[in-house]
Formats: sequence, structure tokens, C-alpha cells
Amino acid sequence: MQTEVKKANMSSIAEIAKEFEIRPGQVFTVLNDLGISHDGQGFEADKETLELIREAALDQLDKKLITLKPNSSPRDIAFALDVPQAEMQKSLISKFRIMKAIGNPLSEDEAKKIVEGYGFEYAVASAVAAKPKPKVASGPKPGEKILRPPVVTIMGHVDHGKTSLLDYIRKANVAAKEFGGITQHIGAYQVTLPEGIITFLDTPGHAAFTNMRARGAQVTDIAILVVAADDGIMPQTIEAIQHIQAANVPMIVAVNKIDKPGANPDRVLQQLTEHNVIAESYGGQTIVANVSALTGEGVPELLELILLQAEIMELKADPKGQLTGTVIEAKLEKGRGPVATLLIEEGTLKAGDALVVGNTFGRIKAMTDYRGEKMTEAGPSAPVEVLGLNEVPAAGDKIEFFADERGARIEAEGRVDRARVKSLTTAGRGLTLRDLRSRMQDDGIRDLNLIVKADVQGSVEAVKGMLEKVKNDEVHAKIILSGVGQITKADIDLAAASESIVVGFNVKPEGEAKKEAEKRKVEIRTYSIIYELIEDIEAAVKGMLAPKFEEQYIGEAEIRMKLSFSKKGIVAGSYITDGKVMRNAKAKVYRGKDLVHDGEIVTLKHFKDDVKEMSVGQECGMTFGEWEDFQEGDRVEAFEVVQVNA
Repeated sequence: MQTEVKKANMSSIAEIAKEFEIRPGQVFTVLNDLGISHDGQGFEADKETLELIREAALDQLDKKLITLKPNSSPRDIAFALDVPQAEMQKSLISKFRIMKAIGNPLSEDEAKKIVEGYGFEYAVASAVAAKPKPKVASGPKPGEKILRPPVVTIMGHVDHGKTSLLDYIRKANVAAKEFGGITQHIGAYQVTLPEGIITFLDTPGHAAFTNMRARGAQVTDIAILVVAADDGIMPQTIEAIQHIQAANVPMIVAVNKIDKPGANPDRVLQQLTEHNVIAESYGGQTIVANVSALTGEGVPELLELILLQAEIMELKADPKGQLTGTVIEAKLEKGRGPVATLLIEEGTLKAGDALVVGNTFGRIKAMTDYRGEKMTEAGPSAPVEVLGLNEVPAAGDKIEFFADERGARIEAEGRVDRARVKSLTTAGRGLTLRDLRSRMQDDGIRDLNLIVKADVQGSVEAVKGMLEKVKNDEVHAKIILSGVGQITKADIDLAAASESIVVGFNVKPEGEAKKEAEKRKVEIRTYSIIYELIEDIEAAVKGMLAPKFEEQYIGEAEIRMKLSFSKKGIVAGSYITDGKVMRNAKAKVYRGKDLVHDGEIVTLKHFKDDVKEMSVGQECGMTFGEWEDFQEGDRVEAFEVVQVNA
């Protein structure tokens, strides 16, 4: 009998038995004899391994020999003999007098008794395969890295054509029926070219790009900076440049809208030099492509440049290695539950895998690509949308493979508990000026990263110019981002990602930014005098920053009468009009608008009793040490001097 082996990889024992015209039990025996791993139903083998199985199976045609692994179970023998498991379980007791469950291991004598009882010879599979070991299946070996597609993010100023460029690339490189059939947005997609594949992350600008970096997710290999040829460099363009440089990823500049009247690509290149982005034509390292997202001019060349840059970078991953990846975006959809878009970085994600994703867990119930088509597996650099997690993870969360869902659940619940404890017991890892010296010793920090915001561009330039001169032998100030306007949440995101301190000159943080800074332990320092700003930074760089204190208002009282006592001297009979006053609190006494005394409240009494504090609406007596020149009608303002983070 001549049978051509057609299958590779996963094969079914039943299908192979049918193909070779032998019993499934004989295939089972052959697999044991050759030392090939299987689960009683199927096994993994390449073409050469199947040839070995075919030859050995043909030898089994006229034999009644059963080969079993040591410690085989009654279920294994049932597979080998092609006997229903129910019949085998019944025969164990009634026929062979063996009290074992169907899945429990048997001794060699028990296994032999059962096999011979069914009229077959019994043999034990040797530890070393009897036949020559088949060659390993073709493809990468575990631990062997292969080239993977580059992951690209497009950034730039609003209205400069980022979305239009993405749409043109997608329409030009995805079949029309596929593009028209896209019904869901998963935040990423792939373009297949003759030269290779590119993965594009469709993120909404540099804020999302930096927010992922703040969570430790560095998923971008190459950043495309889109600049309109007619507008040139704009404020968001500058911010995008600073974010890309902070991420330390290669930049390719796409000068867009070259088809428009008034387009001047050369002017764009000149403006870029002001921000330390030097084009190759100017003797620098930055690749530049002139494109039109409207007509498609230059787009193929841009894609070729991306693949060329990726080839230089030699981006590699191990598709058979340990599974790692990152959440690109996630949401809760009605009828579908938590939906997450993952970017696979190492290994291969398969449907049915149990995962821990950040503090969430689950088993992958369904996988789809950017076209909404079902997938069974996804390798390195592949974006995939998955269902099956118990909750919605956060963008930037890492994925981790687990053998079973129970283990994944235990790990995820443990992470939630640890995160809760950490939030209550630690102050985070935010960098402050006062702990710069210790962080230098512990972590080897050599740069004091700063984000500078000011009210006008002139102030920004003045602050930058003076800060860039601040340095010593150990550390120097490095400006990660600078701009005009209030301190925003995006600034805090970047500060968290780059371990920066946010410095504001004549500006304040927005409410959302202030909350985010407190949450992430990012320090914000605001100034109205430029020399104070520079002095603080200089002191921090030199490791000599003195503690900073400020007055904190606590309450106010009105002096209504002067009471004379022979032993206690003159006491100010007072009425608390606001807040509270405390013994030993600092006090300023005003007569009208004039400050007449600056000292502290030495004693505080309620009738004859000494008290620590009195609240609004209460009467009390107070003294101010040696000073007794107060008068009825004077106003006492009480405050505390507290140390602030510096």
C-alpha cells in the first residue's frame, strides 16, 4: 500500500489510522514506540515524522502488539485497544479484579494483565525511542528570533493630515472589499507590501502615545512625524517632536500636502533644524519623505523608507518564545463585554489561551484581526482584538500567559490586592527635587528632566535659556518638553513616563492635571519670579536644596477687650470669627490694614482653663508673650508654618 502523506503539524490519530488502513490503537502503539508525545487524540509532527509513523504502522498490520508508556492508565489501554472507556471501566472490576479509576496509573503487572486479557502482546515503550528520532519541524526553534514587522505610530499637528495619510495607506494596500467591510475599529492594522508587512498603531496623537509610555509600554519602533508643507512647524508639531525624542525612537518626517498651492517643503526642513531634527539632505540622520495624502504621491516611497529603517534596526522576535504583548486600547461593548486590542511582541497568542492582562484575567474566547475576520493565532507585531477577559484592562497593560484560567484568576486577584496595599503604604516613585541626590546614588540618574510651561513664548525661551546652563559634574538639567499655556494632563503623562519635574512660570496646573499629578506622584512647581525658579533648580542640581516652608491660614479672631491680671499680665479677650486658633500657632495682629505685630499665641484660655485650640463662635483669652500693645478691635490672623515638598 502506497499512501502519500499530506498532513503536517497537528494530526489526528483517527485520521492517520484511516489513511493507513489500520486500527487507531495501532497508531497509538506506534506513537508510544517512537516516543512521540500525544494526548490520545492527536499529535504534532512534520512530514518526515509522519513518514516514520507510516512505516512503523505498516509493520503493525499483522501484529497484535500493544506498546505502552510506563504508568499508563486504563484509559490509555482503552485507546490502544480501541475499546470504549465505559467497557474498560466495567472490565477492570468484573474481569480483571483491578480496583482503579479509568485515569489512574497502573503497575506493569496490571497493565500486562489487561492487555493480554484482550488477546494482545504487551510491551513497554523504552525511554529512548526505538526508531531514529525524527527531524524537528521546519521553522524557528524555540529561542530562535526571526525578523518581525515594524510597529509604526503617526504623530503631528492637528489638521496636518495624519488621519488622511493613514486612510490612504489603508485603502491603497487593503483589498477594496476588505476595507469596505471594516465594521469595527481596533486601534491598529497591518499593511502588506511585496517587501514586507508594516503594523500601524492608530493612536489619537501624542497624548495616548505618551500615556502608554507612562505605563511602561514602549510598543512603537518607528514614529512618523507628519508636517504640512503649507503650514510648517506648529505648536503640536513641536510637542510631537519632543515626545518622540523623549521616547528615543527613530523618526521619519513625512512632509504632507505637497500638492497644495503655497507648499514649501524646504521651509519645513529649515524649521525642523531649530528643534534638533536635521534632515539627511542637510547632513543629518533624519529620513524625510515628501507626500500627498490626497493624491498618494510619495506614499509608496514613504512605506519603502519605513521598511528600510526597520531592516537597519533588525527588529526580531521569537514566535515560539514566551508570550508577551501590550494592550493598545480596550473598551466595554454591549453584548460583547470587555474587548481589548492587543499587540503581540513575543511568542504566539492562540484562541483558548488563559491570560493575565494587567489586573484582569480570562480565557480567549474569540480573536479577530483589523478586518473583523476570525483568527486562531497571532504572532509578533500582530494586532488582534480579543474577547474573554473578566474586566476592561488599561491601555499599556502587559499580557502574560498562564497554563489555566484558575491560575490566571489567582494571579490577577493577587495583583489587585498588592496594588491596593501599595497605594496605601507607598508614596510612589515620582521624582522630587529634594530626593534627587539619593536617586542619583540609587538609580544612577544623571539628568534632571524638566517639563517647562509658561504664559508666553518669550518667557518659555528665557526660562529654557537659563535652565540649559544649569549643570555640574554629576547632573545637569534637561528639558524634555516646553510650551505655552497651562500645565495639562498630557504634561503629567509625559512627566510620569520620563521621570520629569513639571515647572510652571506664571501658569497654574489644570484641575485634571493636578489630580493626575497627585495620583502619579509627579511634582509640579510653579513660580512667578524667574530667579527663584533658576535658584531652586541650581540648588537641586547641586544637591543643596533647603527645605521650603509656607504659611497655612487656620483662623481669625477679633480682640474685644483688654483684661489685666496681676500674675498673668494683660490678656486679650477675643472672639473667634473664622476657622480656629491654636496655642503656639503663629499670629499676625492687624490694626485696620496695618500689621502691628508678628509673633505667636503663647497662651490660650477658656475661662480659667488652658486649652489647645478654640473654634469659630467661641470666646477666649490669649497672650502674645512680651507684646501687650494690642487694642480693642485689633484682628488676629492665626496660621501654621508647614514644610512643602521641595
